[in-house]
Amino acid sequence: MQTKQQIKQLLASAGIFPNKRLGQHFLIDLNLMRLLVDSAHIGNNDIVLEVGCGTGSLTEALADKAGCCLAVEIDELAAKIAKRELAKAKNVEIINADILETKNIISQSVTDTLEQRRKKYTGRLLLVANLPYNVASPVMVNLITGPTVADGMYVTVQKQVADRMTASAGCGDYGTLSIFLSATGDVKMMRVLKPTVFWPLPQVDSAMVSFVRKHDKVSRIKNMELFSEVASLFMQHRRKMLRTCTKLAQGRLAGINNWQDIFGRASVDPNNRPEQLSPEGYVAIANLCGEQLGQK
Repeated sequence: MQTKQQIKQLLASAGIFPNKRLGQHFLIDLNLMRLLVDSAHIGNNDIVLEVGCGTGSLTEALADKAGCCLAVEIDELAAKIAKRELAKAKNVEIINADILETKNIISQSVTDTLEQRRKKYTGRLLLVANLPYNVASPVMVNLITGPTVADGMYVTVQKQVADRMTASAGCGDYGTLSIFLSATGDVKMMRVLKPTVFWPLPQVDSAMVSFVRKHDKVSRIKNMELFSEVASLFMQHRRKMLRTCTKLAQGRLAGINNWQDIFGRASVDPNNRPEQLSPEGYVAIANLCGEQLGQK
């Protein structure tokens, strides 16, 4: 792991500075980095995905425990530094790419590499990262809904993102991220982080959050893609009543004509608003939608 001074020297030697546009805020508290790594309980058969590896400070600690560490860095010069610093780590692969091909798709080069590594390492796929602020939410949603799925996520994110991750129904921060995480696993805010543990200092607090995917929860979702569509439909209109939102359905959801029956069977009050509906309620509605669509 690298100290603040070492990171500064590495960047200066390459003639670059942290890029705010890319959300580059380096975690410089070595104790917090150890906490993040230790919390993941990484085994030597696990694959670790790190997004935004920067100069490779956290990557070094991950490589010591993981069977394989795939680190993704969009900044070409930073990626070159990380490759040089970790040249002796045979279980590390650094990809210079944007982790997101589009908002809803993880980079093909990343998913292809992960699939190749899974042929050798049969443990868990873990996201362990000081996530860049500008990609945190879409990366996590993609790794929940698939097709590439993380068994666990141990990340630092902006505090407001952490609040959305851990929010329950009825809270102002409750949204699709909260629904996806709670419906598929257990999420926990581990620690709030002040700006002083990063360099350069961000203007907001951050937080360390853990997520563990639970098979029993995931097994209740009969069709993940449809579940995602249902949650998105309603939360896009979170201030409207549920029954009103159904009139705005598009795609295959527009073909459902018995919403009242679906609400009744799911024990959901159609006069409630989407922000009041629990993750379990969204799962129930999505499963019933699937029943009707499957009958056509």
